[in-house]
Order: sequence, then structure tokens, then C-alpha cells
Amino acid sequence: MNNWFKRGIPLARIDELADLFSVHRRWLRTGEGPKHPNPLLRMSPSRPAREVAPTTLTTPGAPLLQVPYHVVHEGELVGVDGYHMVLPAEALQVLGVPEDSAICVAMPAANMAPWIPRDAILAVDLSQTEVVDGETYALRHNGKLRVHSLSIGHNRLLCLHSHNQGNYMVERYTPTQCLVQGLEVLGWVFHWSHFRQRRPG
Repeated sequence: MNNWFKRGIPLARIDELADLFSVHRRWLRTGEGPKHPNPLLRMSPSRPAREVAPTTLTTPGAPLLQVPYHVVHEGELVGVDGYHMVLPAEALQVLGVPEDSAICVAMPAANMAPWIPRDAILAVDLSQTEVVDGETYALRHNGKLRVHSLSIGHNRLLCLHSHNQGNYMVERYTPTQCLVQGLEVLGWVFHWSHFRQRRPG
């Protein structure tokens, strides 16, 4: 450890230590960029109480947007007629999400639980596919839908992080592996909602 403090962490150990401490490789190597891949792990000062309603609430008469529900069928995103999620149009405008780029999908697995429960309905911005470290994205991988927090590692590795780190390991894919396995970023997850499956007691 003393040598690491003097000369820096050896590159051969960067990935191992980054996973152990749940931090980004770039931050560990250079001190630059976000520290944690998962926004819930970041320490931030407490915010003052809100003086206005959250943007996901609506005011009387405010325009609403029907965000169409999609599934991945035979490797392609397909809309399901008659199903949609209703969101305030203003909320999308604040986030810069184009209305025609917003879709919703169901959370396909438990890898992000309890932060995002399985079967939660996610709103996805298909226009935002550039990876920002620590943000959550919907992915298509070998024809199936996946949802992970992403980061870009050494040599442009695409790193898939799960919130449920005890049961899901970090996955890393080279650009070639992404191409061969059809691993594609579909869009940025900007909202989710979830009903409990039963009442307590």
C-alpha cells in the first residue's frame, strides 16, 4: 500500500480495486471524472426542502404525454398497441427529452433492485445513447432487453454495473464483443414507477 501511495496503483490491479470499492477506473487512476458508477453511492450535501412541486407532478390543465409501451420481440423494439405511461410534457421538456424519442419498457430483471424493482415501468430517451459514467441505460444484448448503470473503462471497455452487487458482477465488453454480441445502448432511463405487489400485513 505504501508503494501504491508513492507510485500509484499498478494498472494490472486497477479493475480489481475499482470493483472492490465500487468506483470508476478512470477516477482511481487519475482522480478525474465521477467517483462512483452508481448515483446512489455518491455523497452529496443535503438539499433544502422543495419550494415547488417535483416536475413529475402535474398542475391542473397541464399537458400530458402518452409514452408508448414497447417490448423487445425477436431482437427488435416493438410498440404494444393500447398500452402507454402518462407523463407531464413539461417534465420531458425540462430534461430535454424529445417527445417522439420517449418510450417505456418493463424492467426485465432484478439486477438493479431495490433501487429499480423488477417489472417497474421505465421511461427511456432513445435519443440519448452516448454513455455518461454512472447513468442508467436500457440495452439490447443478444436480442434481449437489459438495464444497467454504465461506465467506459480502460481501452473503451463498456462496463455494465448492477445495483444488486451481491448477486451480479460487473460485466465488461470490448468494442468487438459488443459488435459480435449485438450489445447496443438503446437509450437513457430518465424515469421509473412501480406499484407494490401487495399491501403490507
